[in-house]
Amino acid sequence: MNATALATRLLAERPRPRGIAGWRHAHWLAVGTVCLGAFLGQLTAGITALVLPALGGHFRADFAAVEWVALAYLLVLVALLAPVGRLSDLVGRKTMYLGGFAVFALASLGAGFAGGLWILVACRAVQAVGGAMMQANSVALVARGVPGHAMRRALGIQAAAQGLGLALGPSLGGLLVEHASWRWVFWINVPIGLFGILAGWFLLPRTRARAWVPGVADGDGDGGGGATGGGRFDLSGLLLLTGATTALLLALSTASGLPLPGWAAAALLLASALLTLGLVRQERRAARPILAPGLVNTPGVRPGLAVALIGYLLLFCPLVLGPVLLAGAGVPVVRAGLVITLLPAAFALAATVGGALLPRGWSDVGRCRFGAAVAGAGLLLLALLPVGAATAAGPLLVAGYGLGLLLPANNALVMRAIPPQCSAVGGGMVNMARSLGTALGTALPVLGVHLAGAASGGRTVLLALAAVAVLAVALVRPAGRTPGRPEPGGA
Repeated sequence: MNATALATRLLAERPRPRGIAGWRHAHWLAVGTVCLGAFLGQLTAGITALVLPALGGHFRADFAAVEWVALAYLLVLVALLAPVGRLSDLVGRKTMYLGGFAVFALASLGAGFAGGLWILVACRAVQAVGGAMMQANSVALVARGVPGHAMRRALGIQAAAQGLGLALGPSLGGLLVEHASWRWVFWINVPIGLFGILAGWFLLPRTRARAWVPGVADGDGDGGGGATGGGRFDLSGLLLLTGATTALLLALSTASGLPLPGWAAAALLLASALLTLGLVRQERRAARPILAPGLVNTPGVRPGLAVALIGYLLLFCPLVLGPVLLAGAGVPVVRAGLVITLLPAAFALAATVGGALLPRGWSDVGRCRFGAAVAGAGLLLLALLPVGAATAAGPLLVAGYGLGLLLPANNALVMRAIPPQCSAVGGGMVNMARSLGTALGTALPVLGVHLAGAASGGRTVLLALAAVAVLAVALVRPAGRTPGRPEPGGA
């Protein structure tokens, strides 16, 4: 068997069993499979944040070194989301999504057995490769696998799975660290990953009728969203994107305690800006660009990506800042954790059934604007009320409800504006915006606390978030017209 035949065999997507593919509700089984990956990604984020102190004690390392366990994952994930999305449009989204589960599970197994801190950091970087393979395809698999009228509901269910993972992460991580070992924080991903592979194999529709092979022309299309036409993979764009995002996140991480002098942080910001300019120039002339400037310029896409970034900034800032404010007010750790969980819990609930409280017939544009305004009102209340468990609970619920309305509707607007053959690239760009929002949401609270102290700095950050929510209201735009008809669910 020659190399081309072997690649064709390995990359070929298998259709679902006929009994499943022919069922009229089969698309909800696919949505459930995608939700498993969404849940796993956010569960890992919540658990890992909690285990960092235990890792410092085990490896006898300071926080600046242990922080690389979280930072390595974030750097690789943000750099790879858009390139993996482009590759997925070529290879097949189902293939890449199942491969993501496999890579994530294997890296998690290795992380649990890590005998040194930097081996663990390396495993986390590999884990991020698997995470990028899942996240870059999750929105595309949902958006192109369900009927158009069900897209917002399906994306809401996916967002709810993320919120559930985010809510369960800290409590589950605490139980594992206290009653088992920090190693189980990573090993718990292995059975979930194996189950995800099996579920995806049987329940996800085929996204390509035949395998894409590097170097072989693919000009006939497949009806499943594969890219057409020739052109080499944009390696220069990938390197520029990786360098720009890495420099930016390293500069932002100085606010989180990364020991870099001021001049180094300034140099990183300058390098990020120059690399970004180089990336824009490269993407305009590349035959198969990583970021597809044509997609970004599609009406509704650019503001939609900005709103996605803002939404996750508004979600993660209170998750990081809340425990600091509540601890300063003398609230016990366990009670503070339960109060903070109200935000992602309300987010998950609103993403699924929150629209029932709205007038019938509201468009996604209306839902986005109303959700952003409600989230801003909740954050404003949180900034103005005295700090305490009882006074924080209501504003967090309000903010979570608003974000649960905003983000699924905004994702639906973006994906409707993107041509079907580029849906994985578009989904990867949405997830990259989300990851950048997460990174900013982690760094901004720490910066505010460092500059002005917990109480004053925290309130300033919350007031700034309320203002950013108003900006999101102004940015929301209707989706542009998508060339071509939506993809069918496929086999």
